[in-house]
Amino acid sequence: MGAASALFVSGHAADLILIVLAAEFIWLVVRGAKALDVALALGPAVFIVLALRGALTGADWPMIALPLMLSFPVHIADLRRRGMVGKRL
Repeated sequence: MGAASALFVSGHAADLILIVLAAEFIWLVVRGAKALDVALALGPAVFIVLALRGALTGADWPMIALPLMLSFPVHIADLRRRGMVGKRL
């Protein structure tokens, strides 16, 4: 098995993405962004990557579906925070 295959089969590809998201969170907060705003903006991506990790590692379907379902309300909360819910685009 090649290195790239091992990276995905083990779920470590998702781990690397989560590390990048954590670094982005820290970088934005250190530069003055509100932690809650950043968490709401990055939260859906975190949940989707957690679902990806579960899918890559053969987790049972509830462990894949749950983070996917949780990403939606966080996304809606972020849109509300930005004032985009109810606006015509």
